[in-house]
Amino acid sequence: MAHQDIPYDLSGQCAFVSGASSGLGRRFALILARAGAKVAIAARRTDKLQELQREIEAFDGRAIPIALDVRDPESVRQAVGCAETELGAITILVNNAGVAIPKPFLETEEADWDAVVGTNLKGAWLLAQEVARHMTRLGHSGSIINIASIISDRVIGETAAYGAAKAGLVHLTKAMANELARHGIRVNAIAPGYITTEMNRAYLASGEGERVKQRIPLRRLGSPEDLDGALLLLASDASSFMTGSVLTVDGGQSVNPL
Repeated sequence: MAHQDIPYDLSGQCAFVSGASSGLGRRFALILARAGAKVAIAARRTDKLQELQREIEAFDGRAIPIALDVRDPESVRQAVGCAETELGAITILVNNAGVAIPKPFLETEEADWDAVVGTNLKGAWLLAQEVARHMTRLGHSGSIINIASIISDRVIGETAAYGAAKAGLVHLTKAMANELARHGIRVNAIAPGYITTEMNRAYLASGEGERVKQRIPLRRLGSPEDLDGALLLLASDASSFMTGSVLTVDGGQSVNPL
């Protein structure tokens, strides 16, 4: 497998990507594998993971599909243990699994809140803690990358639970960075803006989506490929003096004064 076109070589690394069955997680797994990492691809939908595994193996990459529910502590423990057994020491975690249930605040039910916060915040905590314990037990350094959102500090309608969870994830990122630095574990986050995936494609192609695009200074929506650079930077030794950072990738939306 040739890596000459990859700016950050991850040969010899083992990455764990949650929420890898679709969207950003799928892209993250592909890019890490193309950069040379062995990748544990984890999600609840294992059928799609097998398709991704075949795609990675087609360019001589190595990937193993793992069933994972980040809200279930036992599922998390088993998934991390499986990755270690099959691929070796985990050196990179991309904490990507997430869900959104857009509803007005007054119509949000407890089950909605539990699903969104349980996946985006508690699930991220459970997985990061388990991987960090794995890293410290084996006595090696590593990089944990949490996938946050610009909604962590911008208010957007009908996303109270999602915004609260992502704001909590940003704080968790910084708290983890502070405590885990002594173990050589770096913890950073990527905060994407509006990135087109199969989940939001129809919305972003609508009239409202066009209005969203007009509020972005670069006057375009993002694509999963726009996150490649931030991902490879944080996953590799190129960011060896970065921890507790949040990289915003949003076309300038968060600095638009409108």
